[in-house]
Amino acid sequence: MYPKINEHLYLQVASSDAAQSEIEYRARIADMEEDNFLIEIPMQEGNGRLKKLFVGDELSVYYLTEGGIKNYFTTHVTGFKEEVIRMVRLRKPAPESIFKIQRRSFLRVNAELELAVKDAMGSRFLVRTEDIGGGGASFLGDAKITLDIGDKLTCWLLVSYRNGSTEHVNFESEIVRIKQLDTGRNLVMIKFSAISDAERQKIIRYCFERQFDFRNR
Repeated sequence: MYPKINEHLYLQVASSDAAQSEIEYRARIADMEEDNFLIEIPMQEGNGRLKKLFVGDELSVYYLTEGGIKNYFTTHVTGFKEEVIRMVRLRKPAPESIFKIQRRSFLRVNAELELAVKDAMGSRFLVRTEDIGGGGASFLGDAKITLDIGDKLTCWLLVSYRNGSTEHVNFESEIVRIKQLDTGRNLVMIKFSAISDAERQKIIRYCFERQFDFRNR
């Protein structure tokens, strides 16, 4: 279940600065303790800059296992250890709090998020999602909004994180199903047809945080 010594963790540091909280770092696991991972100083992907961490820093972390499966968990810095190199102690998560996300299978959570939509004719409207995941979403639409299966939509999603930061996620989508509800409204289900990895990662991060919150209620 847990990663092993010499494997890498990929982490983001919780911050009220949205840009800072999106930076991904990589760190090798140098040693293990009963309740902690001991990692090398994290290095920013792309430019090699080292990230100084402090006791209490909250981190969103994932590691890769066979088949490209990402294993997500949250943790915090519990201390440091000085040997040949300086190591950072991270609290090991409970095994049941680690979420696996396969490359083609995305976690999906109930969520009421603001979604701005533009259809192929240029009409714009604002709705709220019913659920969201790394592969698609659903939203409630009024009966007066004319939509059909196969319609292409341009969308802007407003996402809020646990640390108080917000992000706008833009993507292209296609309607795959429309369900008429007893209330007279329509439940519209969409799949992402064009979305960058960076934008999808914002949604996956939100879903992971929501699922983590549900588990801890």
